[in-house]
Amino acid sequence: MPARGGSRAGGLGRATGAVVFAVVATLGPAGCGSSGGAPTSPSSGRASEAVRLPPRAAGFDYQIGGPYRPPAGVRIVSRDRSAAPAPGLYNVCYVSAFQAQPEERGSWPADLLLRDAHGKVVIDEDWNEPLLDIRTPAKRERVAERVNRWIDGCAAKGFDAVEPDNYDSYTRSRHLLSADDATAFITLLARHAHERHLAVGQKNTAELAGERKRTGLDFAVAEECGEYDECGTYAKAFDDRVLVVEYSDPGLHRALAKFGGRLSIVRRDRDVTTPGSDGYVRKVR
Repeated sequence: MPARGGSRAGGLGRATGAVVFAVVATLGPAGCGSSGGAPTSPSSGRASEAVRLPPRAAGFDYQIGGPYRPPAGVRIVSRDRSAAPAPGLYNVCYVSAFQAQPEERGSWPADLLLRDAHGKVVIDEDWNEPLLDIRTPAKRERVAERVNRWIDGCAAKGFDAVEPDNYDSYTRSRHLLSADDATAFITLLARHAHERHLAVGQKNTAELAGERKRTGLDFAVAEECGEYDECGTYAKAFDDRVLVVEYSDPGLHRALAKFGGRLSIVRRDRDVTTPGSDGYVRKVR
Protein backbone atom coordinates (compact mmCIF):
# COMPACT_ATOMS: atom_id res chain seq x y z
CA MET A 1 0.00 0.00 0.00
CA PRO A 2 1.12 3.58 -0.53
CA ALA A 3 3.08 5.01 2.36
CA ARG A 4 0.99 6.83 4.91
CA GLY A 5 3.31 9.76 4.44
CA GLY A 6 1.86 10.14 0.96
CA SER A 7 -0.54 13.06 0.74
CA ARG A 8 -4.12 11.86 0.44
CA ALA A 9 -5.26 15.46 0.79
CA GLY A 10 -2.96 16.70 3.42
CA GLY A 11 -2.26 20.23 4.48
CA LEU A 12 -3.66 22.71 1.98
CA GLY A 13 -5.75 20.03 0.28
CA ARG A 14 -8.43 20.38 2.93
CA ALA A 15 -8.49 24.17 2.91
CA THR A 16 -11.90 25.71 2.36
CA GLY A 17 -11.15 29.26 3.38
CA ALA A 18 -10.61 32.58 1.69
CA VAL A 19 -7.22 31.70 0.20
CA VAL A 20 -8.66 28.86 -1.88
CA PHE A 21 -11.59 30.91 -3.08
CA ALA A 22 -9.34 33.84 -3.92
CA VAL A 23 -7.26 31.60 -6.16
CA VAL A 24 -10.39 30.18 -7.78
CA ALA A 25 -11.59 33.68 -8.54
CA THR A 26 -8.48 34.36 -10.63
CA LEU A 27 -9.04 31.33 -12.81
CA GLY A 28 -12.27 32.43 -14.42
CA PRO A 29 -15.75 30.90 -14.22
CA ALA A 30 -16.32 27.27 -13.46
CA GLY A 31 -16.91 25.08 -16.44
CA CYS A 32 -17.77 21.52 -17.12
CA GLY A 33 -14.81 19.65 -18.53
CA SER A 34 -15.43 16.46 -20.44
CA SER A 35 -13.00 17.00 -23.30
CA GLY A 36 -11.62 13.68 -24.45
CA GLY A 37 -13.47 11.47 -21.98
CA ALA A 38 -15.39 8.53 -23.33
CA PRO A 39 -19.08 8.21 -22.42
CA THR A 40 -20.02 4.86 -20.96
CA SER A 41 -22.67 3.21 -18.87
CA PRO A 42 -21.57 2.87 -15.23
CA SER A 43 -20.33 -0.60 -14.41
CA SER A 44 -22.90 -0.89 -11.63
CA GLY A 45 -25.68 -0.44 -14.16
CA ARG A 46 -27.63 1.68 -11.68
CA ALA A 47 -27.49 5.07 -13.37
CA SER A 48 -30.25 6.12 -15.70
CA GLU A 49 -27.78 7.73 -18.14
CA ALA A 50 -24.16 7.23 -19.08
CA VAL A 51 -21.36 9.00 -17.25
CA ARG A 52 -18.19 10.27 -18.90
CA LEU A 53 -14.94 8.54 -18.04
CA PRO A 54 -11.51 10.20 -17.99
CA PRO A 55 -9.39 9.74 -21.11
CA ARG A 56 -6.53 7.25 -20.96
CA ALA A 57 -2.86 8.27 -20.87
CA ALA A 58 -3.73 11.97 -20.76
CA GLY A 59 -1.93 14.94 -19.22
CA PHE A 60 -2.92 15.05 -15.53
CA ASP A 61 -2.52 17.46 -12.64
CA TYR A 62 -3.36 16.80 -9.00
CA GLN A 63 -4.50 20.10 -7.49
CA ILE A 64 -6.25 19.06 -4.27
CA GLY A 65 -3.94 21.38 -2.33
CA GLY A 66 -5.32 24.44 -4.10
CA PRO A 67 -6.41 25.27 -7.65
CA TYR A 68 -4.19 27.03 -10.19
CA ARG A 69 -4.10 27.44 -13.94
CA PRO A 70 -3.38 23.96 -15.38
CA PRO A 71 -0.06 23.65 -17.22
CA ALA A 72 -0.01 23.19 -20.98
CA GLY A 73 -0.91 19.67 -22.06
CA VAL A 74 -3.10 18.89 -19.05
CA ARG A 75 -6.47 17.33 -19.88
CA ILE A 76 -7.46 15.98 -16.46
CA VAL A 77 -7.46 17.86 -13.15
CA SER A 78 -8.42 16.71 -9.65
CA ARG A 79 -9.45 19.48 -7.23
CA ASP A 80 -10.97 19.75 -3.78
CA ARG A 81 -14.76 20.04 -3.61
CA SER A 82 -14.36 23.62 -2.32
CA ALA A 83 -12.79 24.68 -5.64
CA ALA A 84 -14.25 25.26 -9.08
CA PRO A 85 -13.59 22.99 -12.06
CA ALA A 86 -10.99 24.00 -14.65
CA PRO A 87 -12.82 25.15 -17.78
CA GLY A 88 -12.51 22.85 -20.78
CA LEU A 89 -10.85 19.96 -18.95
CA TYR A 90 -11.98 16.67 -17.42
CA ASN A 91 -12.49 17.56 -13.73
CA VAL A 92 -12.40 15.21 -10.74
CA CYS A 93 -13.87 16.40 -7.43
CA TYR A 94 -12.03 15.32 -4.26
CA VAL A 95 -14.27 14.42 -1.28
CA SER A 96 -13.16 13.01 2.08
CA ALA A 97 -15.74 10.26 2.44
CA PHE A 98 -14.64 7.74 5.06
CA GLN A 99 -13.03 10.05 7.62
CA ALA A 100 -13.97 13.40 9.14
CA GLN A 101 -11.61 16.25 8.41
CA PRO A 102 -10.31 17.81 11.65
CA GLU A 103 -12.09 21.13 11.14
CA GLU A 104 -15.40 19.32 10.49
CA ARG A 105 -15.27 16.84 13.35
CA GLY A 106 -17.68 18.83 15.51
CA SER A 107 -20.29 18.90 12.78
CA TRP A 108 -20.63 15.11 12.70
CA PRO A 109 -23.14 13.41 15.04
CA ALA A 110 -21.18 11.80 17.87
CA ASP A 111 -22.54 8.34 17.12
CA LEU A 112 -21.22 8.45 13.55
CA LEU A 113 -17.62 8.72 14.72
CA LEU A 114 -16.08 5.27 15.04
CA ARG A 115 -15.40 4.38 18.70
CA ASP A 116 -13.53 1.54 20.32
CA ALA A 117 -14.77 -0.67 23.16
CA HIS A 118 -13.93 2.10 25.65
CA GLY A 119 -15.89 4.73 23.76
CA LYS A 120 -12.77 6.48 22.46
CA VAL A 121 -12.92 7.86 18.93
CA VAL A 122 -10.62 6.01 16.53
CA ILE A 123 -8.26 8.48 14.85
CA ASP A 124 -6.14 8.31 11.73
CA GLU A 125 -3.05 9.60 13.50
CA ASP A 126 -1.27 10.66 10.32
CA TRP A 127 -3.95 13.22 9.52
CA ASN A 128 -5.70 13.66 12.92
CA GLU A 129 -8.94 12.53 11.31
CA PRO A 130 -11.65 10.54 13.10
CA LEU A 131 -12.85 7.51 11.20
CA LEU A 132 -16.55 7.39 10.40
CA ASP A 133 -18.67 4.53 11.67
CA ILE A 134 -19.97 2.57 8.67
CA ARG A 135 -20.43 -0.78 10.42
CA THR A 136 -24.19 -1.07 9.96
CA PRO A 137 -26.53 -0.41 7.03
CA ALA A 138 -28.33 2.29 9.02
CA LYS A 139 -25.13 4.16 9.82
CA ARG A 140 -23.82 3.79 6.29
CA GLU A 141 -27.01 5.41 5.02
CA ARG A 142 -26.64 8.31 7.46
CA VAL A 143 -22.99 8.93 6.60
CA ALA A 144 -23.78 8.63 2.89
CA GLU A 145 -26.57 11.18 3.22
CA ARG A 146 -24.03 13.81 4.28
CA VAL A 147 -21.32 12.81 1.79
CA ASN A 148 -23.91 12.71 -0.99
CA ARG A 149 -24.67 16.37 -0.37
CA TRP A 150 -21.03 17.12 -1.13
CA ILE A 151 -21.28 14.96 -4.25
CA ASP A 152 -24.35 16.98 -5.26
CA GLY A 153 -22.22 20.11 -4.88
CA CYS A 154 -19.57 18.64 -7.17
CA ALA A 155 -22.21 17.94 -9.79
CA ALA A 156 -23.74 21.40 -9.45
CA LYS A 157 -20.33 23.02 -10.04
CA GLY A 158 -19.83 21.06 -13.25
CA PHE A 159 -17.31 18.40 -12.24
CA ASP A 160 -17.19 15.25 -14.35
CA ALA A 161 -16.26 12.79 -11.61
CA VAL A 162 -15.82 12.37 -7.88
CA GLU A 163 -12.85 10.95 -5.92
CA PRO A 164 -14.07 9.67 -2.50
CA ASP A 165 -10.96 9.48 -0.32
CA ASN A 166 -10.02 7.07 2.48
CA TYR A 167 -11.60 3.94 0.99
CA ASP A 168 -8.84 2.11 2.90
CA SER A 169 -9.81 3.52 6.31
CA TYR A 170 -10.85 0.05 7.43
CA THR A 171 -7.15 -0.89 7.48
CA ARG A 172 -6.64 1.77 10.18
CA SER A 173 -9.76 0.94 12.21
CA ARG A 174 -8.15 -1.45 14.72
CA HIS A 175 -10.22 -4.24 13.13
CA LEU A 176 -13.51 -2.45 13.92
CA LEU A 177 -14.30 -1.98 10.22
CA SER A 178 -14.02 -4.57 7.47
CA ALA A 179 -13.46 -4.56 3.74
CA ASP A 180 -17.13 -5.52 3.40
CA ASP A 181 -18.11 -2.36 5.27
CA ALA A 182 -15.96 -0.29 2.94
CA THR A 183 -17.30 -1.84 -0.26
CA ALA A 184 -20.91 -1.55 0.94
CA PHE A 185 -20.40 2.14 1.68
CA ILE A 186 -18.59 3.01 -1.55
CA THR A 187 -21.40 1.27 -3.44
CA LEU A 188 -23.89 3.71 -1.91
CA LEU A 189 -21.76 6.67 -2.94
CA ALA A 190 -21.20 5.32 -6.46
CA ARG A 191 -24.91 4.79 -6.99
CA HIS A 192 -25.67 8.36 -5.94
CA ALA A 193 -22.84 9.84 -8.00
CA HIS A 194 -24.02 7.99 -11.09
CA GLU A 195 -27.50 9.38 -10.55
CA ARG A 196 -25.86 12.82 -10.69
CA HIS A 197 -24.05 11.75 -13.90
CA LEU A 198 -20.62 11.70 -12.24
CA ALA A 199 -18.02 8.98 -12.74
CA VAL A 200 -16.51 7.58 -9.54
CA GLY A 201 -12.83 6.98 -8.91
CA GLN A 202 -11.43 4.37 -6.55
CA LYS A 203 -8.80 6.05 -4.37
CA ASN A 204 -5.86 3.74 -3.65
CA THR A 205 -6.82 0.43 -1.92
CA ALA A 206 -5.31 -1.88 -4.53
CA GLU A 207 -6.50 -4.95 -2.63
CA LEU A 208 -10.12 -4.05 -3.47
CA ALA A 209 -9.57 -3.19 -7.13
CA GLY A 210 -11.09 -6.51 -8.12
CA GLU A 211 -14.40 -5.41 -6.60
CA ARG A 212 -14.79 -2.45 -8.95
CA LYS A 213 -17.66 -3.89 -11.00
CA ARG A 214 -19.62 -4.92 -7.94
CA THR A 215 -19.15 -1.55 -6.28
CA GLY A 216 -19.74 0.52 -9.40
CA LEU A 217 -16.34 2.25 -9.55
CA ASP A 218 -15.27 3.59 -12.92
CA PHE A 219 -11.57 4.54 -12.75
CA ALA A 220 -8.77 4.74 -10.18
CA VAL A 221 -6.71 7.45 -8.50
CA ALA A 222 -3.55 5.71 -7.34
CA GLU A 223 -0.96 7.37 -5.15
CA GLU A 224 2.57 5.96 -5.39
CA CYS A 225 1.63 2.88 -7.38
CA GLY A 226 4.96 3.18 -9.19
CA GLU A 227 6.80 3.41 -5.89
CA TYR A 228 5.07 0.29 -4.57
CA ASP A 229 4.65 -1.66 -7.82
CA GLU A 230 0.84 -1.54 -7.78
CA CYS A 231 0.12 0.27 -11.05
CA GLY A 232 -0.45 -3.00 -12.87
CA THR A 233 -3.18 -3.99 -10.43
CA TYR A 234 -5.11 -0.80 -11.12
CA ALA A 235 -4.41 -0.88 -14.86
CA LYS A 236 -5.87 -4.38 -15.16
CA ALA A 237 -8.94 -3.67 -13.02
CA PHE A 238 -9.78 -0.32 -14.62
CA ASP A 239 -8.76 -0.93 -18.23
CA ASP A 240 -5.93 1.63 -18.01
CA ARG A 241 -8.19 4.43 -16.78
CA VAL A 242 -5.84 5.24 -13.90
CA LEU A 243 -4.69 8.63 -12.59
CA VAL A 244 -1.28 8.13 -10.98
CA VAL A 245 0.25 10.51 -8.43
CA GLU A 246 3.87 9.88 -7.44
CA TYR A 247 5.67 11.77 -4.68
CA SER A 248 9.27 10.86 -5.50
CA ASP A 249 11.44 10.89 -8.61
CA PRO A 250 12.17 7.13 -8.39
CA GLY A 251 8.43 6.42 -8.15
CA LEU A 252 7.74 8.63 -11.16
CA HIS A 253 10.47 6.98 -13.21
CA ARG A 254 9.20 3.49 -12.38
CA ALA A 255 5.62 4.41 -13.25
CA LEU A 256 6.70 5.96 -16.55
CA ALA A 257 8.99 3.08 -17.44
CA LYS A 258 6.20 0.51 -17.22
CA PHE A 259 3.03 2.51 -17.88
CA GLY A 260 4.06 5.83 -19.45
CA GLY A 261 2.11 5.17 -22.63
CA ARG A 262 -0.94 3.75 -20.87
CA LEU A 263 -1.79 5.65 -17.67
CA SER A 264 -2.11 9.33 -16.71
CA ILE A 265 0.93 10.04 -14.52
CA VAL A 266 2.18 13.07 -12.60
CA ARG A 267 4.76 13.69 -9.87
CA ARG A 268 3.67 16.15 -7.17
CA ASP A 269 5.07 17.31 -3.85
CA ARG A 270 3.59 15.54 -0.83
CA ASP A 271 1.68 18.61 0.36
CA VAL A 272 0.22 19.13 -3.13
CA THR A 273 1.03 22.84 -3.00
CA THR A 274 0.46 25.56 -5.58
CA PRO A 275 3.06 27.16 -7.86
CA GLY A 276 5.17 29.70 -6.00
CA SER A 277 4.88 27.82 -2.71
CA ASP A 278 7.96 26.48 -0.97
CA GLY A 279 8.39 22.87 -1.95
CA TYR A 280 6.12 22.97 -4.99
CA VAL A 281 6.92 20.13 -7.40
CA ARG A 282 5.23 19.02 -10.57
CA LYS A 283 6.91 16.73 -13.07
CA VAL A 284 5.68 14.48 -15.85
CA ARG A 285 9.05 13.05 -16.95
